[in-house]
This record gives sequence, structure tokens and C-alpha cells, in this order.
Amino acid sequence: MDRNQATGLILFAAVLLIYSFFFSSPEPVTDEQNTTTTEVQSTPESQAKPQETLSLPDSIQALQNQQQFGEFSTAASGNEEMISLENDLVKITFSTKGGEIKNVELKEFKTWSKEPLILLDEQSASIDYQIQTSKGPLSLNQFYFTPSKSTTTVDEAAAQQLTFTAKTTSGSIKRTYTLADGKYILSQNIATSGLNSLTDQSITINWQDKLKRQEADIKESRRKTYVNFYTSEGDYDYLSASSDTDQEQVANPVKWVAFKQRFFTSGLIAENQFSSTSLEQVVPTDTMSIKDMSATLALDLNNGQANNSYYFGPNNYKILKKVTADFEKNVDMGYFFVSWVNKYIIVNLFHVLEKFFSNYGIIIVLIVLIIKLFLFPLTYKSYIGMAKMRVIKPEIDQLKEKYGDDPTKMQQEQMKLFGQLGVSPISGCLPMVLQMPFLFAMFFFFPNSIELRQESFLWASDLSTYDSIINLPFTIPFYGNHVSLFTLLMTVSQIVYTRFNNQLTAAQGPMKNLGYIMPVTFMFVLNSYPAALSFYYFVSNMVTFGQQALIKQFVDDDKIREKVEANKKKNANKKKSKFQSRLEEAMKAAESNKKKK
Repeated sequence: MDRNQATGLILFAAVLLIYSFFFSSPEPVTDEQNTTTTEVQSTPESQAKPQETLSLPDSIQALQNQQQFGEFSTAASGNEEMISLENDLVKITFSTKGGEIKNVELKEFKTWSKEPLILLDEQSASIDYQIQTSKGPLSLNQFYFTPSKSTTTVDEAAAQQLTFTAKTTSGSIKRTYTLADGKYILSQNIATSGLNSLTDQSITINWQDKLKRQEADIKESRRKTYVNFYTSEGDYDYLSASSDTDQEQVANPVKWVAFKQRFFTSGLIAENQFSSTSLEQVVPTDTMSIKDMSATLALDLNNGQANNSYYFGPNNYKILKKVTADFEKNVDMGYFFVSWVNKYIIVNLFHVLEKFFSNYGIIIVLIVLIIKLFLFPLTYKSYIGMAKMRVIKPEIDQLKEKYGDDPTKMQQEQMKLFGQLGVSPISGCLPMVLQMPFLFAMFFFFPNSIELRQESFLWASDLSTYDSIINLPFTIPFYGNHVSLFTLLMTVSQIVYTRFNNQLTAAQGPMKNLGYIMPVTFMFVLNSYPAALSFYYFVSNMVTFGQQALIKQFVDDDKIREKVEANKKKNANKKKSKFQSRLEEAMKAAESNKKKK
């Protein structure tokens, strides 16, 4: 390298150093440059992150709350927390936002899929208490409450108490809940003080609930689910259980409203009354809920206070009876002519047996035996009546040969023959008729008995639903897509009993065949009913069959014939009774009118 080259390199290096020192310092970043840079550096990951909500300054937020809520503005901000009341039966969770119920769990029960039984939760239900103010209707769920827990006693039983307090600029609102040990009832007291902006001394309650599915058989669950209500005048009513949609505006004040499912009920009960009530229920198109229900009620404030209570629990007749007037009607005991059997006999008998036996199949067998023993005198009389009709069959056959072409004369001569022989044609039927209330009562008791829920016996995993042994790939009209074994056994036993009964009575004609048609009909009807009901009828048939076989061993047809002959001689010159005379006159009149036509 010569001297000139060396001098040139030195000068070039000097120029670079000077340029970098004076001209290469970083420039200030403009708004446009900053925006551009941010957009370039933005990535999918950064975009996916939630952006923070810009909070208004406290002064501006307070001003907005004041404009929207008036004196309640101080309660319009806060933090939401969950707090619970719990006893051995139920756990109820509340939110400090509104001081409202958010979740109800029945601790002693599980769903059909063996999961915790949540009767009500925040996703499926909402309860909203609204007050009328100068700012319009305001929901208590918009306000934040301060909770405090304490203990107390209710009817000499220990109880937990939870009080929610919301302060206003001039007063306060308090919601006090009380849950006693061993109870499904949650009582509530609402107390207001110093509220200047209230324009109406009543609280509007809006309750909406998509009733959660608790049982496997959704069809039967929907059939047994509907809104019940009871007026202050003592009238019980309900929305249609069969209609997909039903609603009603109740004209009279209401004492209680219940969202009744097959085995569980959520109920709202007034200490005095709800002054206005609107109810609605809808069957949803999906299977996520059983039915969608809603109730809107008005609860009056008296001296700034109102009291009501909730029932969250099972449809157990004895438990419901202690809740409030006629609340036990949430368990369907049947029509008036059979309900007395369930209310006063079967329910009490069932609970007595529960104390000694844990297997409900055995309990059902014992109920059959006890009822059959109680009704045995009627069964015996029925058998004797049928035996008498069997013994006099030759005389009846002679009348048929002689007067077969004249029905009226035939009936007259039959009545005359019965009177002479001391035989009543209804003597064999009347005792059976007197037993019918017990048979029909079971038709209501077993499908509504929560005691049988998820209780197994033999091959039936759940006595409260059908015991399917075969699932069919198709559906048979009026029968279903499954085969219930207890129903089949009941049908076979009824056919065997009918055959035995026909031999006892020497039945002929249509009556003989009718006995075989009825069991087959019941097979279709009962196939989808609870296994407990079919099992009860099966055991009942077998016990009845055994009773009649036993009676047959001690009843001699020859002795009955001797008694009939003695009656024939005794009544040979006996005058016709007034009833028999009137009956013959009526038959003659009917025959005369028939000939005229």
C-alpha cells in the first residue's frame, strides 16, 4: 500500500465516523409510525388475548349510577361473591349480587345418570325481584349486597340464617333467609327502610325455570310435570299436563305456586298471598329440559316488609303435607273415589313397612298380603256367590231352553228362580266391586311414589320405571319399543286366573271371552308403566288365585246344593218382593215399548 492509498483510507474512515456521530442518532417516533409499527407486530396470538375494558373514572361512573338508580346508586357497584346455606338435606347457593338464589342441590338424591341432583342452577333458572321506583322498575339483581351469617332456632330446631344488606343514600334493603336443620323449606324476609323513591308497595317476582332432566324416561317425566297453584280461597288447580303450551292469568289471590316434576318440586309460598299471578309452561323441542316454566307474582309490602318461603325437595306425601295447606296435592293420589285409599291406608302402611324392611320388592309383597288378608271376607263371599251360580246352572239352562226366544220372559223367570233359591246374581260381583278402589289406587300410588325411585328388585334396576328385558328395533303402537317382563308375568297370571274363575262360575258366552281380552289390553297399557305397579298386580293375581284354590278345598258344592234346595222349599209360597215386582213391571214396560216401535 503506497502513501496515497493509506491517506485515502484514513480520510474515508474519518468521514464515516463523523457521519455516524452527527447524522445517525434515532429520530422521535410519530403517531403514524407508532400505529404502523403496532399493526406490523400484531400476531394471531396477541389478537386472541382479551382486551381490557376501559373503566370510567369513579366520578363519571357514580354520576351514571345516580342518573340510572337514584338513591340506590350506592348499591349499584361492588364485587359478586357466592355464599351458601346448607343442612343435611339441601345446599342452597346465593349471590351477593341481588342476594338471590343461584343453585339448589338435593343432597340425598342423584339423577338417573348418578350425578348430583341440581334442582335449580344459574344456567337453567332465574329468580328476579323487582321494586317500583321513581326511576322505573328496578331489579334487586342489579344491586350488590353485603352478607352476614348467624344461627337461630325455628320450631325448636337449629337453623342457619343469612342476611343480605344493600345500603342506599337514604335507607336500606335487607333479605334474610332462614334454613332449618332437617327441612327443605327456605324462608325469606324482605325489609325496606327509609326508601323515598318507592312508588308502589309491592314487589314483582319473575321466576323462570327450564326444568332440568332428572329421570331417564323423558316422556313419562313430561307427562307428570306441570304448574300447580293454590288460591287463598282454598281452590287447587294446575296447568294442562298434556298440552304443549298452556298459560293462565289467575284472577284470585294465590297462596302458593309449584313447578311440579314427577318426583321433585320447586315451590314459592306466600305468608299471606300473592295479589297477582301469571303462569305459563311450554314443552321444548329439545331434550335438554323437561318443560320451560315461568311465573310472575306480586308480593305486597306491609310496613316495608314482606315474607315468603321456598320449597325445594322431593314429592314425598308426608313431607309435603307439613309444608302448607294442600301442598301435598303435588303428589297425585288419584280421583276422589280412590284417593282416600292412598292417603289414609297405603301411604301409612308403606311407611310403617319401610321401618322394618329395606327391600321395596318385599314391601310390595307384604302390602299385597296385608290387603288381601283384610279383604278376605269379601273374597270368601264372592267365591260362595259364584259357587251358588255354578250349582244352579242346570235350572238356568232349562229356562234358556224354554224361554230362549223371549228375552223378557227369560229374565222374569230367572229373577223368580233366584228368589226361590235364595241366590243373588250380584252376590259374586259385589265383593269384587268393593275391592276395586284398592286396585285403582295402586294405579296412582306406584307411578308417583318417590320411595321406589332408583330402587332395584330382581331384574328391575329401578322400580319407578319399566323393567325392559328386550329393546325392540321398532315401535308397536300403544305398546312401545321394549318388553317389560313384570307386565308379561302379570298378563299370564291374569289369563290363568280368568280360566280358573270361568270354571268356578261356569261362565258362557261373551262374558267368558271378555275375561281374556282385559289382560291383553292391560299388557299394552302397563308396558311403559313402573315395574312396581305390574309386579303388584302380578303378586295380587297369584295371591287371589291361591286364596280361591284354598277356599275351594273347604267349600263343598253338595252342601251348597242342599242349602239351595232348602231355600227352594222354604220360599215356594213366598210373595214377590216390592223390588222384584217393580223390576218385572219395568221389564214388561220396556218389552211393550219395543213391540210398539
